[in-house]
Amino acid sequence: MFFFLHFSKLQSEALREAISTIRSKAEEKPRKFTETVELQIGLKNYDPQKDKRFSGSVKLPHIPRPKMKVCMLGDAQHVEEANKLNLESMDVESLKKLNKNKKLVKKLAKSYHAFLASESVIKQIPRLLGPGLNKAGKLFNKDFAHSFMPLRYVSAGS
Repeated sequence: MFFFLHFSKLQSEALREAISTIRSKAEEKPRKFTETVELQIGLKNYDPQKDKRFSGSVKLPHIPRPKMKVCMLGDAQHVEEANKLNLESMDVESLKKLNKNKKLVKKLAKSYHAFLASESVIKQIPRLLGPGLNKAGKLFNKDFAHSFMPLRYVSAGS
């Protein structure tokens, strides 16, 4: 079910009405999955590359995926940091034990929602595991250097 609304200026009453319509339609026929709603806002005559009026992040009031399992594939420093946060992690030696076994790599991919990788390890993953994690689409394609600690964005116990 899609609703496309075009506003020159966002009117809060029209937005509330659209949301209540969506919610009432969703309650008419219950689904066996979690339904979501996306809101896109386009700003006219605004170039985000040049104008930095809007910058920062927004903390959502509800966690989108509260039981998300993340695994850190990292070098010794990132694995140690992951262990401090009680986050599951694997180093290069434990990845070598999988030995490109497709079944084991697929089982690993199914057991986590996402993977974070260190800068030094991400280049070795295709050689160590084969294309399995990339095909699953769960490997964050970011290079995390030691100056940037990716685990500060992961809350403990996730």
